[in-house]
Amino acid sequence: MPPPAQQPVKIGPVNVEEFSHNLARLIEEGGRALAAYLKPREDGSGNKELAEEINEVVKTLGQVAQYWLADPQRTLELQASLGKAYLELWATAAKRLSGEQAAPVVAPAANDKRFADEEWSSNQFFDFLKQAYLLGTRWANKLVSDAELEPHTKQKAEFYVRQIGNALSPSNFVLTNPELLRETLASNAENLVRGMHMLADDVEAGGGDLRIRQSDSSMFAVGRNLAITPGKVIYQNEIMQLLQYAPTTPSVLKKPLLIIPPWINKFYVLDLTPEKSFIKWCVDQGITVFCISWVNPDARLAHKSWEDYVREGPLTALDAIKDATGEDQVHAIGYCVGGTMMAVALAAMAVRQDKRIVSATFFAAQVDFTYAGDLKVFVDEQQVELLEGRMAERGYLEGKSMVTVFNLLRSNDLIWPYIVNNYLRGKAPFPFDLLYWNSDATRLPAANHSFYLRNCYLDNRLTKGEATIGNVKIDLKAIKIPVYNLATREDHIAPARSVLLGSTFFGGPVRYVMAGSGHIAGVINPPNKVKYQYWTGPKPTDADLETWLSKGTEHKGSWWPDWLAWLKEQDSTEVPARVPGDGKLKAIEDAPGSYVKVQA
Repeated sequence: MPPPAQQPVKIGPVNVEEFSHNLARLIEEGGRALAAYLKPREDGSGNKELAEEINEVVKTLGQVAQYWLADPQRTLELQASLGKAYLELWATAAKRLSGEQAAPVVAPAANDKRFADEEWSSNQFFDFLKQAYLLGTRWANKLVSDAELEPHTKQKAEFYVRQIGNALSPSNFVLTNPELLRETLASNAENLVRGMHMLADDVEAGGGDLRIRQSDSSMFAVGRNLAITPGKVIYQNEIMQLLQYAPTTPSVLKKPLLIIPPWINKFYVLDLTPEKSFIKWCVDQGITVFCISWVNPDARLAHKSWEDYVREGPLTALDAIKDATGEDQVHAIGYCVGGTMMAVALAAMAVRQDKRIVSATFFAAQVDFTYAGDLKVFVDEQQVELLEGRMAERGYLEGKSMVTVFNLLRSNDLIWPYIVNNYLRGKAPFPFDLLYWNSDATRLPAANHSFYLRNCYLDNRLTKGEATIGNVKIDLKAIKIPVYNLATREDHIAPARSVLLGSTFFGGPVRYVMAGSGHIAGVINPPNKVKYQYWTGPKPTDADLETWLSKGTEHKGSWWPDWLAWLKEQDSTEVPARVPGDGKLKAIEDAPGSYVKVQA
């Protein structure tokens, strides 16, 4: 079979005059973007954190270089391995030039969308670029993985090298991406003009820093087409509003449900559009749902500690639920750091013989941070001290800081595709409710966030029995109530292995369930979508996820019905439906309330 013919880049005729005109417009828009970037730096209000972050990267990668350069033989072998790989690539390229068939030296992963365009393989120039890049990044990753470094330093180096590799992909540049090159020539660079215009807008919107738009924000508004499940705010204090949702069934479970979302994000990820809303689904199943909506704090709440959040958040919510419904006992759900805080609250409640929470459900929440994933890259004593210094100046951590960190954890999904689409292809992103929520940042009060970083990520005190709250030592084994512990298989924030290990520290019965997909999509998986699967299995005894999976059972579809069945096993008693505002606590305003609408 003859080899495939060399395919040129497929382009149409270029209008030289229009192309030149667009280049002039491109320079003009570029000047606007540069001016927006420089403006805060000229008046001294620019981002001063970048230099510290670059210094951390340089210092870490310097330790990798020091390891290899310390031994000349080791350095020579390292160079030889890269040289051999590139010689193999040159040999296969020469074969293709002479008309022979040649298998690629290296191929992208099956799920790597960057090189989906056919010309990455059919065009020899772009195929060579692609393979050279893949060989280089593979070598760079090996450079770190084979180095004998302290574990935390190695984890940081692996993360930084991966980010650099992602940034340098040929798919991110016009002249080295066949699809971008075709579009640029076909449109006479009109795409780059549109992209530079959006770039300037986004730098201006970010106050001199690039705020990448991931969704068409004009299509969404909280209370208009997001977070529209009917309900009322029935209580509020400095740090939270408590929402009670209107029933849709004539009778409901006797015990209400309290949802404790993370304060790192806004609660309405559990109440997106009606088709995706976990809260609406619960209401439709006959559950009286209460949900905390955390305040978007400013400097006035800088002193609010983890203990304050526990006392004025879930514990106060339990009092309010009693006033609203007359019920002494509730089921509770904690999502992400909301689940971590719920575990701390439950341990403290156990010491005080407070039995108001009768079952606990954790959504992608960690209590042990041994295997906490790449977020630990940003947590060591020096980095925490720097962060505490920044928070001390403002009284809080800016919301965009956490958005940036979460996006970096999946930069090939959440950063570079949008840079290419928005600023090089010149196309506005599609409206996507989940990504709109992802960019709807919230600030974090200094004292609370410092406690979280130090006691959880830095020192892992919760499972060591070393953490205290309100002068009460936290012992998770004191939590004897039934636990439903949900992990998600591709979670980059609360890895499934970490949640599995965390299950072993509770003192009562634990049902560990692992859903398909990641930290958000694995949780927000309505039954009518039948999109992902979930696994059930034996009670966890260690952090060996593969062994647990080998003994587990895979189920098609959403885990939501499995959770509902488990909840009803705890108590299926029903009472007439409760209307928000009909109890001792009167309605303050309609859900979703005003706190969630405050922008960072």
